Amino acid sequence: MADLKLDQIRKRYGAVDVLHGIDLDVKDGEFVVFVGPSGCGKSTLLRIIAGLEEITGGELMIDGDVVNTKSPRDRGIAMVFQSYALYPHMTVYKNMAFGLKLDKQDKSAIDARVREAARILQLDQLLDRRPSELSGGQRQRVAIGRAIVRQPKVFLFDEPLSNLDAALRVQTRLEIAKLHQDLKSTIVYVTHDQVEAMTLADKIVVMNGGNVEQVGSPMQLYHHPETRFVAGFIGSPAMNFTNVRIDAVAPGKVTVSAPGGIKSVLPFEVPQSEVGKIVELGIRPEHLAPGDEETLSVNGEVDVVEKLGDSTYLYIKLANGDRVTVRAPGHSRIKIGDMVTASAPAGAAHLFDGDGKAFVKVDYPAEFSAEE
Repeated sequence: MADLKLDQIRKRYGAVDVLHGIDLDVKDGEFVVFVGPSGCGKSTLLRIIAGLEEITGGELMIDGDVVNTKSPRDRGIAMVFQSYALYPHMTVYKNMAFGLKLDKQDKSAIDARVREAARILQLDQLLDRRPSELSGGQRQRVAIGRAIVRQPKVFLFDEPLSNLDAALRVQTRLEIAKLHQDLKSTIVYVTHDQVEAMTLADKIVVMNGGNVEQVGSPMQLYHHPETRFVAGFIGSPAMNFTNVRIDAVAPGKVTVSAPGGIKSVLPFEVPQSEVGKIVELGIRPEHLAPGDEETLSVNGEVDVVEKLGDSTYLYIKLANGDRVTVRAPGHSRIKIGDMVTASAPAGAAHLFDGDGKAFVKVDYPAEFSAEE
């Protein structure tokens, strides 16, 4: 195990800059997930850590050693790719042992490592099979086992679940989480799936356009996003956004309004210079509920209803044309065409300025705390 430090890491392809000075500290034993949309630079950054891409600028340290010019095999890392990349003619045992044989490891040591990795990943009964005789989830576990036997300082995962179906993704995700608990290993994991990020990570790095938007624990990013981008990316279903006008500000309070009856006093510190400006109000579907007993309300016509059993999602069209998603109980009888008012506590709101930066919230109800 080891810590990892990125200091102003830059990457350029010709005249195009794809990473713009990335700073990041990964602690020994930490599970860190890079997340963001396609093209944000997360896989490029992972490949730089692995030594598969050259660094244009900055310094990369693993366990205190600068590794900018070291080859991948000399960095003490092991990487699990999106594709399983298994040798089809080799058994599971030989696939897992192959890298150690190339390193001319002792035969008994190789056997011990392979069988221990197989035990951890529940592959004991599959060691004599070939990849064609395995399911997708089993193949991915073999690829993970091939990384485990190397006993690396840092594990790197590049979207390892994207080729699996939904049920296998959930199962393999749980296995990776348990693997981290058992090995206490340092893991850097790349995904575009924010559900994977939320459920696996000790720390999430949200990337956008080659920059780091925000770094924090899953609940910090969920409850206290620093930008409109992070607010919209973290959480499923995504946060609702609608434009509101700032009518008045006072210490720790701001009054906002919008067409269709939105008018509320929210707990934010907002400069006087913002009065009269249009900003974005954000509220998560799970914090809205049908009814008008709370201090922040929206109302409009239901134009789509999704029934999922334990919950029902209502899509409500507001007077300004925006659509908001509301999570209602599964037994809700609200139907398309109904006029509905949905409300939330003021402390559940988020407010973003014209540049997409979050205004500082001054009142955090316990249920919206970032404490883990």
